[in-house]
Amino acid sequence: MAKYIAKRILLAIVSIWIITMITFFAMNAIPGGPFNKEKATDPAVIKALEERYNLDKPLGEQYTLYMNNLLHGDWGVSLKTGRAIWPDMTSKFSVSAKLGGRAAIIAIIIGIILGAIAALTRNKLPDRLIIFFTTLGTAMPSFVLATLLLLVFCLKLGWFPVFSSSDPNYTLPVIALSVYPMAYITRLTKTSMLDALNQDYVRTARAKGVSKVKVIFLHALRNALIPVITYVGPMVAYILTGSMVVENIFTIGGLGSTFVTSITNRDYTTIMAVTIFLAILMVIANLLTDIVYKMVDPRIKLD
Repeated sequence: MAKYIAKRILLAIVSIWIITMITFFAMNAIPGGPFNKEKATDPAVIKALEERYNLDKPLGEQYTLYMNNLLHGDWGVSLKTGRAIWPDMTSKFSVSAKLGGRAAIIAIIIGIILGAIAALTRNKLPDRLIIFFTTLGTAMPSFVLATLLLLVFCLKLGWFPVFSSSDPNYTLPVIALSVYPMAYITRLTKTSMLDALNQDYVRTARAKGVSKVKVIFLHALRNALIPVITYVGPMVAYILTGSMVVENIFTIGGLGSTFVTSITNRDYTTIMAVTIFLAILMVIANLLTDIVYKMVDPRIKLD
């Protein structure tokens, strides 16, 4: 177990390093510069700005300086505001995490429950209803659902405020973010559950007189969750970062909105910081998924 975890951590570190390298050099390969504007800027001003942010140095030296600062916890400063990126990024991420965390929990719990019910009532009315609505959920993009929820419940019925900076309501954004992963987890759980219920060890447990509850939850569901765990890790990382479009539709100032704004403003340092931060979250989520995967099924090995 310890050897497996050590290998996965090493692979995670290498993955993060490769991502930072690709992100840095890709941003520097983009034509133009962060200080280019519609109106011509004095070349002396541009030169002074480039010297201030070390953009006048060779590319290799810029990368070395950037990585050295990053390893010391310095994510740089915004090229547009001049403020440190880390405090602003963490404050915006707290909003996205609050939104995404609730959506992830709802999607996982309801998805597993509905998937198990659908498997146990195969080809019956509950199964058909669940599959019908989950098919709609997987077919409808989150931004379309978010727009419909905003139109119906905010503008037409007036049950929820469109936006409140002092007391924002997360109900509709959480629903918009959780429907697709919940539907996907439901279908995945059903498929895995049906496969597990037809395995020999389940038949053996039933033949030994093990109660139906223990057969379902102790034997079948535990093994059926292995594919679900594989999907849940990256899904949680994706949801925690918040959906850029959903955040913009409900005017929630999360990390997604910051990322979109930084692209519009050509704020290269912020773009790199947010990209690397989200990539680290994804790598960590995959790392934790692999560890949980190993705990659920000790037979898994890393070649």
